[in-house]
Amino acid sequence: MRKMGRGVIVGVVLATACGGGAKNADTTAAAAPAPAAGASASASAPAGGAATGTAAAKAATGKTWEVKMIGDATGYKYDPATLTIKEGDAVKFTVVSGPPHNVSFYADSIPSGASAQLSANMPNPMSPLTSPLFNNPGESYTVSFAGVQKGTYKYFCTPHQALGMHAQLTVQ
Repeated sequence: MRKMGRGVIVGVVLATACGGGAKNADTTAAAAPAPAAGASASASAPAGGAATGTAAAKAATGKTWEVKMIGDATGYKYDPATLTIKEGDAVKFTVVSGPPHNVSFYADSIPSGASAQLSANMPNPMSPLTSPLFNNPGESYTVSFAGVQKGTYKYFCTPHQALGMHAQLTVQ
């Protein structure tokens, strides 16, 4: 009986730690402050290893484009599925229907050398080049494309990749 009591307590603690807390909100990427003189760029990187190498998050300096994340009777998709932006723009991914959704960039299909800056510009990553999961319509996630190489960036929704939810954007 004593062991069962401990198991219940451990279960409650784990459930609270994993499930409690606020729902995901708009995670618009606000650039991390520039490191102080003499400080390393990695010291200002968000927790969770968002930045790799020496890249620091850079705020968007151009237009913010919206891409809708949709899952319904017509399928799972990003709308638009192709987008052309300029270096310095941002893309705001918004859940419309059929969650959970996220944005995960194919590491082997982005321009060579782009991974470190793109990672630094992605707040609260779930894993490298992968946003958190968003479970509620209206939630959004903004990625800055400031400081990234020009080229094609292919991405997908982790939960719906097998259902064809993938897209690409081109940075000019």
